[in-house]
Amino acid sequence: MSADASGVPIGISDPVNARILQISEDRIAGFEGDPFGAIAEQSGVALEVVLERIRAMLAAGTIRRVRQTLLATSLAPGALVAWRIAPERLHDAFDWLHEQDPFSGHVVIRSTDAETPGSVYRLWTTVKVPQGYSVEKHAEFLRRIIGAEAFRLMPARRLYALGVGHLRRREIEVGSKAEVPAEPRDAVAVRLSSIEWDVLGVLKRELAPDEVRCDVWERRAEAAGIDFATFLETARALDARGVIGRFSTFLEHVKPTAGNERVTRYNALFHWAVPAGRENEAGCEVGRFHCMTHAYWREGGPEFAHVNVMGVAHGLDKELVLANKAAIDAHLEQVGIPVAYTNVFWGGRSEIKPSEILPAEYAAFCVAHGLDPESMREEEDGE
Repeated sequence: MSADASGVPIGISDPVNARILQISEDRIAGFEGDPFGAIAEQSGVALEVVLERIRAMLAAGTIRRVRQTLLATSLAPGALVAWRIAPERLHDAFDWLHEQDPFSGHVVIRSTDAETPGSVYRLWTTVKVPQGYSVEKHAEFLRRIIGAEAFRLMPARRLYALGVGHLRRREIEVGSKAEVPAEPRDAVAVRLSSIEWDVLGVLKRELAPDEVRCDVWERRAEAAGIDFATFLETARALDARGVIGRFSTFLEHVKPTAGNERVTRYNALFHWAVPAGRENEAGCEVGRFHCMTHAYWREGGPEFAHVNVMGVAHGLDKELVLANKAAIDAHLEQVGIPVAYTNVFWGGRSEIKPSEILPAEYAAFCVAHGLDPESMREEEDGE
């Protein structure tokens, strides 16, 4: 059993760690004044043990980050981006986007099991830019930097599933689904005040191991010079406005962790093309399946055979991932939603980090790269 130098277990297979992680991955929704206390309560593990184990797993790299997530689709325009790039440039482009672009989040090299529509698009990223700036202009800047031949922007029209819970999902049966369809969520921007942005800046930074403690927010607010009562009031108001996601411990789910354990091995991006006008219905049906960590309505366009419903699932066994996809396909047929085309893009090399969403950070990025921040703004309607 893997343990740190002081003997604290740091592996995901340790039964106490597993109980903690099954809650801490994606069960602490919204803003919690004492997130670790909430994890302890829901997991049934004593608070001091929760703090010790999360601190140790974070220091060891079993947990790659601990942070309060935000519903960035409500705070910053963004898109899934597929890049067509020459094979000899692929890995250099991957490195640059992961290391040099704060606004690229997920960076994944994907492949298909056969040559299919869109299979020449090997590099996939998520991109978000702060409010007021243009995703398309930013992507065009990135295209020039990395030497891509083309890119396809696929902003989310609606979201149907958004969560992680890799350990918990290991235990679900193939085809397991909710009794009712998923609730759709629109990607609508929320305008914030300066104090709200200040509080979000405090909330969203990932925690260092020594910040894994019950008074984490009090210390963060004090360091930022924000009155703690104001901080709490603002954070709760932001939660009520629907811009706070979950407090989460993110596992290193692709690379081996302590004891050479893997959380998942296969990362699959599912594609479905359903009739125009039925995208929302199909998304709600796909999103009800418990295997889905993400599900959304995105338009793939002609490059991807006009797919319009997409989702992500993970697993240790490729055949089980495909069996879950087959169960979804069968369900769509059963409820009378035709699928004209479907595909699976498998993830290979990948890196994940939160996308920066603070406007001041984008302006600074532009200046550092010789861009006029004003030239990167969205054009007003009618221009």
